[in-house]
Amino acid sequence: MQRRELMRLLASAGALSLLAPLARATGTDNWQADFEAADVPWKTGFATPPGDLPLTRATVRGRFPDAVAGTLFRIGPAGHDLGGERYHHWFDGDGMVHRFVIDGADVRHQGRYVATPKRVAEVRAGRRLFEAFGTIPPGVEPPTSADSINVANTSVLPLQGEVLALWEGGSATRVDARTLGTLGVKTWRPDLAGMPFSAHPKVDPDGTVWNFGVSSSQSMLALYEIGADGALRRATALPVPDIGMVHDFAVTERHLVFLMPPLVYDSKRKEAGASFLDAHVWRPELGMRALVVDKQNWDKRQMLALPAGFLFHVGNAWEEDTPRGTQIHIDYVRSDNADSVFTTNRELMRARIARSTRPHLTVATLNLGTGEATQKVLPLEAEFPRIDPRRVGLRHRQVVHATQLRSGVPGFGAVARTDVETGRSQRFSYGPRAIVEEHVFVPDGSKPGWVLGTVLDFGRQKTVLSCFAADHLASGPVAQAVLPYALPLGLHGAFVPA
Repeated sequence: MQRRELMRLLASAGALSLLAPLARATGTDNWQADFEAADVPWKTGFATPPGDLPLTRATVRGRFPDAVAGTLFRIGPAGHDLGGERYHHWFDGDGMVHRFVIDGADVRHQGRYVATPKRVAEVRAGRRLFEAFGTIPPGVEPPTSADSINVANTSVLPLQGEVLALWEGGSATRVDARTLGTLGVKTWRPDLAGMPFSAHPKVDPDGTVWNFGVSSSQSMLALYEIGADGALRRATALPVPDIGMVHDFAVTERHLVFLMPPLVYDSKRKEAGASFLDAHVWRPELGMRALVVDKQNWDKRQMLALPAGFLFHVGNAWEEDTPRGTQIHIDYVRSDNADSVFTTNRELMRARIARSTRPHLTVATLNLGTGEATQKVLPLEAEFPRIDPRRVGLRHRQVVHATQLRSGVPGFGAVARTDVETGRSQRFSYGPRAIVEEHVFVPDGSKPGWVLGTVLDFGRQKTVLSCFAADHLASGPVAQAVLPYALPLGLHGAFVPA
């Protein structure tokens, strides 16, 4: 099949089997009632803001360093219910993008829903019109394209003065970096309209942007190379049999690396009326497959095998040439299975906790010369790994991540900085009444740099932005900004210096 035809199929199918028959929900949906009746203070993190949040000044303790003068953009699912019906999965909610404008002792916050065609149509109708990742609301019709159900809720990519709000299955959505107004979908090239553009692009030190997209129903992988000027250089689509649910990937100096968990799409389940999520099956016999693609020649590919496991996020990867061949070292957050996506992130929508296997920071080595793959699981709970952005694809040691799972509270309670070569780690715990969101590393020339991130302080029902000295993380924040309200818990973000 010609690649242009592959891309046409990708664009029409997106990440979903769009024209498959949908199950029609029947009976009373009690998820909204369950959520409202739940007597847990942390449920604020999964509540739906009734509208956009105007620019508001935070209360600041201390002073944010000059290196973090700029804007922290964050995004996450926020529109969880509409017309008395509540989504059944955290990942389904309409995206809300946030900006924290930081200038010394002055911090201001603004939040706006991403006005995707889906959200605009549903708010106008006062009810859900389309299926979602893990929910098929009653009475919905088959979507006409991937972008007709695009929720733009997962990550952000600042690019050429704009911010792209990213999802998994369709186009990026352009957002005004100053006003957060929605500008429309990003079309890299007319024949690529609607192709999946995933939520974790990687930016090389020279500014080159790499990304991918997955069409599960077509068993295809889209690849993108974008220049620092924001112009598309290359895009193609590759067939990958039994492609797994891939959320993130890594780049090295010469390769793209995809860790594919054995969570595989089953079209028969979709045809029987399952949601996109529930159309996936766990096939541990496939193992964790590592697909390595040459950056310069995308036809040059190699598959290696690791023990079966599940992941959402990758920290970084780097490569070295050895007498036994090129070795790629990649760190990622590994779980034994995919229970978290099926159970934990569903029950949150009813303000309930369902524990799944614990995710751990893991370091794998892929030998391209011998085809051998090994890994070491560190005894450290982790999620949302981030590194110094100047080290993307290069040898690194330090990873910033969330850690410290607790009973009775979802998510994590601490932020950590871990040396992936020695396993040594330092952490700061926010206390028993806080839920940690992703923290990012902010460079400061040749100095150790800073760690910047948000938490939901559900004890005070407020969101707090904190800044740490990266080399003294355990000493606590050097500055904090407290908003007069709590934001819904989000997923990913990016910092743009002033």
